[in-house]
Amino acid sequence: MNTGALAGKTLFISGASRGIGKAIALKAARDGANVAIAAKTATAHPKLPGTIYTAAEEIEALGGKALPCIVDIRYEDQVKKAIAETVAKFGGIDILVNNASAISLTGTQITPMKTYDLMNQVNARGTYLCSQACMPHLLKSKNPHILNLSPPLDMDVKWFQGHVAYTMAKYGMSMCVLGMSEEFRDEGVAVNALWPRTAIWTAAMEMLGGSETKDECRDVSIMSDAAYVMLSKDSKSYTGNFAIDDEVLWNAGIKDMEQYACVPGSKLMPDFFLNVGPEEALAALKAGGSTGAAAPAPAQTEAAPAVSATPGSVATLFKGMEGLLTWELVEKTNASYQFNLKAPEEGTWFLDLKSGTGSLGEGKLEGAECQMTLSSDLFKDMFAGKANSTTAFMMGKLKIKGDMKAAMKLEKLMKKMKPKL
Repeated sequence: MNTGALAGKTLFISGASRGIGKAIALKAARDGANVAIAAKTATAHPKLPGTIYTAAEEIEALGGKALPCIVDIRYEDQVKKAIAETVAKFGGIDILVNNASAISLTGTQITPMKTYDLMNQVNARGTYLCSQACMPHLLKSKNPHILNLSPPLDMDVKWFQGHVAYTMAKYGMSMCVLGMSEEFRDEGVAVNALWPRTAIWTAAMEMLGGSETKDECRDVSIMSDAAYVMLSKDSKSYTGNFAIDDEVLWNAGIKDMEQYACVPGSKLMPDFFLNVGPEEALAALKAGGSTGAAAPAPAQTEAAPAVSATPGSVATLFKGMEGLLTWELVEKTNASYQFNLKAPEEGTWFLDLKSGTGSLGEGKLEGAECQMTLSSDLFKDMFAGKANSTTAFMMGKLKIKGDMKAAMKLEKLMKKMKPKL
């Protein structure tokens, strides 16, 4: 779907050595664009392949021109130096993509201030710094764009309660869009945000959720295709948008979303910060409407528990899981859970996979890293493979307190521990 719209354009992309940032860079390279790769990875990470130099090689192999820049966007001098080098090599900057981001899905009591500072310095401050430093050059471009990889602003408490620090930092990027799009509207600088409807398969996602999560993700190309559409638009008329990848592509005439699934036909994991999941979104798009990227927050009321499709009791479920505990499961999971179950079978249960072959049973678990509050029927359906924990969380049926990374491990854990009910 390359049209040549970015031919000869110069992009400055933070965090472009891998993942979504690199995918956007490669997409632009196919048009013959110039790309400044602003990232820290001068040497390969043991678990996250790719450096600024390997990314540069891939860009040039596709017909683009590359400038690898060693940049930690927390530091003003490094950012300004990289921008000056970019302008000296390519003559200016037409597009800034604020992609670099830090994430820690942890609660207030277990988030070190060092981690809080990292997320806010990279996400919010780094985005602001790169935008400020690039602006004098963007103002000279014929069609200047800033694109932030950040979500629509939704003040529903569910997007804050489990990871306040991360949400604050990520929303900081979105507030840059909100303010700068209006500040520079008259100058014709477009400032927009792009966010994925579903989890996107990258090396970082694999490290975070494990290889088993790939079949619940879309390929990174859905984000690069959507970014390409947005960056090809007239900057004077397209600004201040909080766009979602599949809706951008649908409106551009690309109707086949299945092509982006890592495993066609699989059930996809919704991303954070969106109230509309992939299936609902597709139905809305087919009906000719908007998916409601920043849909109003649902009322904070207690919904009646759904009738479980899974027979048997919670006690039977835990009994069935006893024989599934192994050293290997503990080694791979290394997490502990407490389940606070509501009607019809109220009670507290735990699953401790931190040492030995693990343990489980009824009662509270002191120091549980992740606490989940949900109906007992939903709990049984989740372990029977009839309900998705991520979807339940997004819909407000599941409340999570503590380590969100541990919560993400539960999805693949349930597949391994699916007991006979």
